[in-house]
Amino acid sequence: MPEILLEAKNLVKHFPIKGGVFYKEIAAVKAVDGVSLAIAGGETLGLVGESGCGKTTFGRAILRLEEPTSGDVFFKGQSILTYDKKKMQALRKKMQIIFQDPFSSLNPRKTVAHIIGEPLLVHGMRNRKKRDARVLELLRLVGLRREQMRRYPHQFSGGQRQRIGVARALALNPELIVCDEAVSALDVSIQAQVINLLKDLQDEFGLTYLFISHDLSVVEHVSDRVAVMYLGKIVEIAPSKALYRKPLHPYTQALLSAVPVPDPSLKRETRIILKGDVPSPIDPPPGCAFHPRCLYAKDICSQNEPELKEIDNNHLAACFFAGSIGLNKSTPFG
Repeated sequence: MPEILLEAKNLVKHFPIKGGVFYKEIAAVKAVDGVSLAIAGGETLGLVGESGCGKTTFGRAILRLEEPTSGDVFFKGQSILTYDKKKMQALRKKMQIIFQDPFSSLNPRKTVAHIIGEPLLVHGMRNRKKRDARVLELLRLVGLRREQMRRYPHQFSGGQRQRIGVARALALNPELIVCDEAVSALDVSIQAQVINLLKDLQDEFGLTYLFISHDLSVVEHVSDRVAVMYLGKIVEIAPSKALYRKPLHPYTQALLSAVPVPDPSLKRETRIILKGDVPSPIDPPPGCAFHPRCLYAKDICSQNEPELKEIDNNHLAACFFAGSIGLNKSTPFG
């Protein structure tokens, strides 16, 4: 069993909403609402869900780019929420992020050599020749050339810019990389190149990924395990093959039914259309947050919140009826 590299315990991130005469807190957006996840060293954990479900906020919170409201985050068994600025700066070498937008995440006024070399400078590599040598090594690693070191971000394509983002994330030899929609802004052929690059780098350096995406096809291809998030909570988590072959939670079933099938000759089950809209994270419904849209909801679902528990071997779901015949049948989504 691989050692747990990072673990979030009951992690909460609420964004206060202020108003009134005295500008006091009158409500809060419950972006992440009690999430517990563990990521083993060397694995890729996919995190999926609709836009606005809290995926990106969770990824930023475990890196302390957003300070959690409560809960705890452990890296190699040590709580990092108690770290001061100096300790966090040292930890940044081991935890990095690839941002969603490969253009806005790069400083347009700096060359590639400056962008990739900046983390090295911040962490003590003052010698410019050594920095440039490391930058060149990283560029070659991600499939870019020496002459591109002195160019600016606007002179690259979207796929090349994302490769620059990958090179910057690798500069300090991290152990964990949060890939926040790392390929969603790219066209399909470039997506494949970047995904294959990430897998090759993982094999070569033993990297650990939290792969955040709304593209379920991509997540299936890259992930060892997949966690499904809805309205700030994890509703299902399982090994990738098990989740795609036999989803237990009705929300996961609906998500997978919406994945396009590239071969029109393949027969699949009828598309599941959810009723209503996603509830507001400011005022989530009582009980199971998914019950207003669920096809299988009963009275208990609106009264009590289901616990995320193991239903099958390493397959957890937060649903009172996840073991019932109606939800436990095999589905041809994978």
